[in-house]
Amino acid sequence: MTSINPYTVETPQLLELAELCKKGGYIGEELYQKYDVKRGLRDINGKGVLAGLTEISEIQSTEVDAFGATIPCEGRLYYHGINVKELVSGFIREKRFGFEETTYLLLFGQLPTSQQLTDFSELLAYYRSLPTSFVRDIIMKAPSRDMMNTLARSVLTLYSYDDRADDISIPNVLRQCLQLIALFPMLSVYGYQAFKHYHEGKSLYIHSPLPELSTAENILRILRPNKKYTALEARVLDVALVLHAEHGGGNNSTFTTHVVSSSGTDTYSAVAAAIGSLKGPRHGGANIKVVQMFEDLKEHVKNWHDKGEIRDYLHRLLNKQAFDNAGLIYGMGHAVYSLSDPRADVFRTFVKNLSEEKGREEEYELYSLVERLAKEVIGEERRIYKGVSANVDFYSGFVYSMLDLPTELFTPIFAVSRISGWSAHRIEELCNAGKIIRPSYGSVSPRREYVPMAERTIQEI
Repeated sequence: MTSINPYTVETPQLLELAELCKKGGYIGEELYQKYDVKRGLRDINGKGVLAGLTEISEIQSTEVDAFGATIPCEGRLYYHGINVKELVSGFIREKRFGFEETTYLLLFGQLPTSQQLTDFSELLAYYRSLPTSFVRDIIMKAPSRDMMNTLARSVLTLYSYDDRADDISIPNVLRQCLQLIALFPMLSVYGYQAFKHYHEGKSLYIHSPLPELSTAENILRILRPNKKYTALEARVLDVALVLHAEHGGGNNSTFTTHVVSSSGTDTYSAVAAAIGSLKGPRHGGANIKVVQMFEDLKEHVKNWHDKGEIRDYLHRLLNKQAFDNAGLIYGMGHAVYSLSDPRADVFRTFVKNLSEEKGREEEYELYSLVERLAKEVIGEERRIYKGVSANVDFYSGFVYSMLDLPTELFTPIFAVSRISGWSAHRIEELCNAGKIIRPSYGSVSPRREYVPMAERTIQEI
């Protein structure tokens, strides 16, 4: 007798019910237009609906010209009013790692002094210790194939180890956030190591972080069997963490943090919800799609220097004739930025340097060529309301692959970075506690009379 797994089998009854769901759940596009619904909380030009205020960061993609008209501009990103390009230039020039400094800025609204940064880094190192037997009892049991699920489960389980888990006073929430910022690298990497061991039979490595190392250095140390990494590798990963740490209150996972925090729930629940949002391929999983797209391009484009051949492939992408047939060139375009994504601009130089160290200059040139040609091809194929440019995901996946980070960790590394921004926004939401966030949804369902059981008929699907 063959056993049936009820968690995975799609029975005919289930498929029939699913068709009923699709029929009952579909709402025509004309109704969204009729009621002027800002789908995705954005208008047709990509401008977001103002849902709140924040001091943590600012995204600028337009400016006002001499005649008072709003025009697109080169993208700018500010952390508490400081241009991210200047922030990165500052710690690179002074030969420091920047993620800890950036986290301090996001949380406390000011740049730390040398002593403040030292004290803060030591505090993070102090919190970089999991509860006794947590790795054995939680991470190594039923390891998931998806590291974001593993990360979310670990975060929710930490609730059980916290005697003040439901205390949402600012000092306690700050303590919880600092602990999560410190622990995210370990939760992510250890979850991956457990998966590789139990599902693929690989050797199990559980390396301890070192208190004197930066977050970027510790990630590479605990991930690699020999614990070795180069100075440039650590530097590039650190810059990646800085660039992904925060991106305004309106991005999906950060807005999720605000929404869930407004209900008064605990920190672990709010962060787990944000992780669930970031997991989505339209959000944190986008860089994986970029890498997969380029692998497909390499298989179908014989000459990486032939502009005509690459243009043809890009046209086929947009016409749903290549890769996943989704009609997208992944890594191109952004919900807010038009002329440029400042994070991609910062990243580009570091990507080039790392490609030279890794002997992958030809791949970097391919990425650069695709970036240039994609803008032209999209302009030819699509009606664009604003400019289109490469976003940070266009290069981040390539960087992670050069750092020998497994694709399973691409999105968790994003979370390792973004937990700093989530923490800042959670605290900001609690500091300005007002109403629970509850937007309106208009019902378009017609009124109907209740039908007694004996008079009901089966409706066609």
